[in-house]
Amino acid sequence: MSILNIIRRTPTEKPIFRNPIVNDPMRLMRDFFGWEPFREMSAMTPPQEWLPTFVPDFEVKETKESFVFRADLPGVQEKDLELALTGNRLVVSGKREAELEEKGETFYTCERSYGSFTRSFTLPDGIDDVHVTAALKDGVLTIVLPKKAEVLPRKIEIKAIEHKA
Repeated sequence: MSILNIIRRTPTEKPIFRNPIVNDPMRLMRDFFGWEPFREMSAMTPPQEWLPTFVPDFEVKETKESFVFRADLPGVQEKDLELALTGNRLVVSGKREAELEEKGETFYTCERSYGSFTRSFTLPDGIDDVHVTAALKDGVLTIVLPKKAEVLPRKIEIKAIEHKA
């Protein structure tokens, strides 16, 4: 993900966009050879990859009893999150709203990202979809997907058999 810095010298001047991708000669060559003559006819907007987008980082781990998903979601409200479990697919989607910009404010850099996101995960068989729990606390979303009892490992007792001679 690239970072877009916005620098304003005075409140009346337009922002100056600085992007490290422009200085990458290999990137320039890829763009040159991927030239499409009709692209220039479309509206002049910066490439999508230049725009900072909000993509939360997830941590997924397996314990003996469950699968635990954790995501860093600072600034995301509980009402702006949606979780769906369909078959063996977990889908987490939501949005982080941009803060309102007041007149007269001067931004020297803007590296925070906002917007909507969707992440989906394919789950293994044996998830107890009835007892799934989710909690959002201190900007961290925790989803616990317990395993069904029949797929949990169980210890088998070994009995000694006496041989008659």
